[in-house]
Amino acid sequence: MNKSLTTNLLALGLLFTGISTDSAITTSIGLFALSGAITNWLAIHMLFEKIPGLYGSGVIPARFEDFKSGIRELMMQQFFTAENIDRFLSDSAGHAAHFEFAPIIEKVDLSPAYDSLVATVEESSLGNMLSMFGGTAVLEPLKDPFITKMKSALIDITQSEAFNELLLNKIEQPDILEEMREKVESIIEQRLDELTPSLVKDIIQTMIRKHLGWLVVWGGIFGGLIGLAAALIQA
Repeated sequence: MNKSLTTNLLALGLLFTGISTDSAITTSIGLFALSGAITNWLAIHMLFEKIPGLYGSGVIPARFEDFKSGIRELMMQQFFTAENIDRFLSDSAGHAAHFEFAPIIEKVDLSPAYDSLVATVEESSLGNMLSMFGGTAVLEPLKDPFITKMKSALIDITQSEAFNELLLNKIEQPDILEEMREKVESIIEQRLDELTPSLVKDIIQTMIRKHLGWLVVWGGIFGGLIGLAAALIQA
């Protein structure tokens, strides 16, 4: 239900009822209620739309760059500060689950590692002996088991407390923290650059109008009460 439209129609109905019945009190209530409701509705409308001749209207689209700058400053100065990042990393100490590398390791192609191992064997003193048995082709059946064992070993290493502690100590270095902040800021900048004045207006308009609709309702109610008081005073 559109609160603004409903309030304006009710106020307008009271006004017409008062005029048609020649009731000064009803007319006054309807007139003041309509005045309060329309005034508040116009104030909300002016937040988003530029109205010629009305200074300050369309403030949200007009201050679009300030809006983006405010979001960026909020994110970087309140959330992604060096202290907050350092606190998060410190709280993660000893919990390897915060640094889960297994999914990454499972996707890594370790064929180059196997090829390097074979090349090392081939270039060593065992190379001549290996050639007597058909060369490196005889090692081919070992490729898949080698890669499987290698991945398992790497996962075990990255899940150890010692590895986790070394990683935290490295990440917590001031230059690393600053680099992380710069990358986060770069991501935020890229996302904000994707925003357009129209998109920002739609986002805020949908959110604010849902709640500010009550301003129109209360504007109509208080306007009606003032109209009632004015009518009684004049009576």
